[in-house]
Amino acid sequence: MTKSFQSKLPNTKVTIFSRMTALAQAHQAINLSQGFPDFDLDPRLTSLVTKYLGKGFNQYAPMPGTMELRRVIAEKYRSIYNLNIDAQEEITITAGGTQALYNVIGCLIHPGDEVILFEPAYDSYGPSVQSFGGTVVPIVLEAPDFRIDWDLVKNKISSKTKLIIINNPNNPTGRLLDAQDIKALEKLFSEHDIFVLSDEVYEHLVFDRKKHISILSSSLLRERGFVVASFGKVLHATGWKLGYVVASPFLTAEMRKIHQFNVFSVNTPMQYAIAEYLEDPTYYEKLALLFQQKRDYVINSLRNSKFSTLPCEGTYFILADYSELSNQDELDFAIALTEKHKTATIPVSAFYSEAKNQHLIRLCFAKKEETLEAALRNLSRL
Repeated sequence: MTKSFQSKLPNTKVTIFSRMTALAQAHQAINLSQGFPDFDLDPRLTSLVTKYLGKGFNQYAPMPGTMELRRVIAEKYRSIYNLNIDAQEEITITAGGTQALYNVIGCLIHPGDEVILFEPAYDSYGPSVQSFGGTVVPIVLEAPDFRIDWDLVKNKISSKTKLIIINNPNNPTGRLLDAQDIKALEKLFSEHDIFVLSDEVYEHLVFDRKKHISILSSSLLRERGFVVASFGKVLHATGWKLGYVVASPFLTAEMRKIHQFNVFSVNTPMQYAIAEYLEDPTYYEKLALLFQQKRDYVINSLRNSKFSTLPCEGTYFILADYSELSNQDELDFAIALTEKHKTATIPVSAFYSEAKNQHLIRLCFAKKEETLEAALRNLSRL
C-alpha cells in the first residue's frame, strides 16, 4: 500500500458480531451472539417473492421505493400511531437499516460537526459519523437501568452539535424511552437548532403491554428528525437487507441525494412481496407476543442458574449478569463461554467506545425453541 493512503477509519476492525459468529462456527457452539432468527420465514412470504419474480418484477425499482410498499408503511403509521405520513414525499426504501443510518448521517454531517450518541450503542453509528468527518460525543449509560441524564446531555451540546442519535427500543439494553424522555428531548430541541436520528428498528418488539413512542409523534421532533426502520427484524429475514427512512419532505429530499448515489434502489420483487404481505397491520401485534414468549422462556430458564437477567422491555436481546460466576472482563468471559461451554454471546463492553466491564453479556433470543433450550442448558450448568 502506498504511503499516501490515509484510512478514514484507522481504528475500526472486524465487528464483534462477525468475530463471535466465526468463533461459534469454529467451536461448533450455539450462536446467541449475532442478532438473526434461526427459524423459517412464513412460506406465504417466500411464495409472494416467487410470485413477483415470476411476474417479471425484476428491473430497477423507483429510487425512493415502490409506491405499493410506501403506501403500506404509511398505512401502518396511520393505523398504529394515528399519524399521517406522505408515502410519496416522506418515505424512502433502503438496503436495510444500516444503509439507512449511513444515508441520514451522510446528508447531515460535515467535517467538524459533533454527534451525541448514547452508549452502549449499535456499532455502525460512530464509524458512519467519522467517515463523514464528524466527531462522536458519547454519553455513557450504566447498568442496571441505563437511564439518560438529560441535564448531562444539555451540558454536552455545543455550537458544533449537529445531531443526536437515539435507539428506541435500545440494542443491546432492551430498554424503552418513555414519555418523560421524549419531553426532555423536545425541550432540548426547543432550545437548540439540532437534528435527531431515531433508530426504531425494534419498534414492534415491545413487551408487557408497553407502548413504543416514535419521535414522529412529536411535531417538533418530526420537523427535525429521521426515523430508521427495518423489515429484517419484523419478517425474520435479516438477510434480505430491506429497511426505510421516514422524514419530513425537505429532509427526505436531502437524504435521497445520498441514497441515489449509494445503492440507488432496492430489490424490486421483495418490495412488492412485502407490500402484499403486510397489508394487514395486525401482523405486528402477533410479532410482539411471539418474542415476549421467547424472552420469558429465557428469563425463567435462567432463574435457578448463576446468571441474573436485566429487565428487557423490547428488542430480541436480553442482558445477563455473570458476576456470580467470574471476575473476567466481558470479552474474555464471552470467548471462554463459546470455547468451553459451546454458547456464543456478545460482551456488552463491545457497545462502548472505551471498554467497560459490568459483567454483562448479550443473548439473542430470536431462536427456535430447541436452540434456546440447548443453549440455556449449557448456561445453567455453569
